[in-house]
Amino acid sequence: MIYFIGAGPGDVDLITVKGRTILEGADIVIYAGSLVWEAHLKFCKKQCEFYNSASMTLEAVIDVMQKAEKLGKTTVRLHTGDPSIYGAIREQMDLLNMQDIIYEVIPGVSSFTASCAAIKREFTLPNVSQTVIITRMEGKTPVPINEDLELLAAHKCSMAIFLSVQDIDKVVEKLMKGYQREDVPVAVVYKATWPEQKIVVGTLADIAEKVKQENIKNFSQILVGDFIEGAYERSMLYHPEFTHAFREGVK
Repeated sequence: MIYFIGAGPGDVDLITVKGRTILEGADIVIYAGSLVWEAHLKFCKKQCEFYNSASMTLEAVIDVMQKAEKLGKTTVRLHTGDPSIYGAIREQMDLLNMQDIIYEVIPGVSSFTASCAAIKREFTLPNVSQTVIITRMEGKTPVPINEDLELLAAHKCSMAIFLSVQDIDKVVEKLMKGYQREDVPVAVVYKATWPEQKIVVGTLADIAEKVKQENIKNFSQILVGDFIEGAYERSMLYHPEFTHAFREGVK
């Protein structure tokens, strides 16, 4: 059996209980190089075999899985964060489907939610934003033209931008055009939940310079929006005058 498991953003305790249990019983673990904290591997049994996928091709990964399946072994493909977000798992699953190999996906905590937790904020605030856009700048992987950062920023909702801090100047330029203001709050979280976690807070006007001063070039989330700072309305769910199925409001 093959399991695609989200290891979480960094902290080894942010893997799910189910994910940890399966990892402990794995015969083979293929983990995503520097993206997954190797401390996860200490929970594996002594005879477990490890493969760092940073130096492997898709074909090499699948070959390891195929051989393990023929021997009746349990394989864990350990991905960072949640594997459904920029995890490149679809191409792996499609190849396994072609060979009728059974697998399961175990979700994990994404770095974008871990980063929001690190700055002690909430993406969705009444009268501020009820939408979170998860995206990235174009790089080696292209982005569809209708998902250009400027167009997405024009919605003026909460944003979590992956894999883009190395192009912070270009990110800021596009966000300013979309939001049409430079005082939009921004938080850059480097290695959320890792021991070396670092948080840089600013606005579109100054965040690029602050990021450069901290020499942050990778492994970061860029969180953008008025959910970071500013006024918001109280939630109706816990308002004393609001009636719902479990509580009668006081008029």
